[in-house]
Amino acid sequence: MFLEVNNVAKHFGGVKAVNNTSFHVNQNEILGIIGPNGAGKTTLFNLISGNYPVTSGEITFQGENITNQKPYDLCKKGIGRTYQVVKPFGNISVLDNVIVGAFNKFNRKDEAEAYSLEILKKVGLYEERDQIGKSLTLANKKRLEVAKALATQPDLLLLDEVMAGLNPTEVKEVLPMIKSIRKEGVTIILIEHIMEVVMTICDRIVVINHGEKIAEGTAEEVANNEKVIEAYLGGEAVNA
Repeated sequence: MFLEVNNVAKHFGGVKAVNNTSFHVNQNEILGIIGPNGAGKTTLFNLISGNYPVTSGEITFQGENITNQKPYDLCKKGIGRTYQVVKPFGNISVLDNVIVGAFNKFNRKDEAEAYSLEILKKVGLYEERDQIGKSLTLANKKRLEVAKALATQPDLLLLDEVMAGLNPTEVKEVLPMIKSIRKEGVTIILIEHIMEVVMTICDRIVVINHGEKIAEGTAEEVANNEKVIEAYLGGEAVNA
């Protein structure tokens, strides 16, 4: 398997943010992770990317046990991510923001800059390359977040709500970008609350609630799963 999460748990004191969760991702797949607010989705990303140590369980990436490795080592090995709250380097240019990520694989400034300019073209920010990071609109800050992650040349890209806060037009503009990233051979795990997006773009979907996986399958299988319906709508709605 390209990525395997095996019985992974993360406890904060008595709080089980993630509890014995298992799933896998196939190479060049787009896997969606959905669930109510507070379900543990971003915590999962933090475990995969090394931001948090796991309490128990194991994570393997391209055949290697990467459990509890450091984020910078995992980035070198090909795991890139975005953050739910956009974090541009506010006082430097858009281009320099991306160059920072490009130094993950490049040692020379001219090579990092040339690669970063290509990334900016791919995400639709080439014209904004000289703007200061904090001056961008929310939609463009989201694109910049993706560009920074892509600049590290990931094999696996974790996208954490890259469409949150965008209007419907902006959302539709992001979808082709995500599809084009996959076409270039990057495997994607996507956390998103916009169900239309998840159902349209993901090959498979994993649903978690209270830190545990409650369903997994195609969009149709997940949409018709009673546990999923109950998690989103509540038991009374299901019984009705």
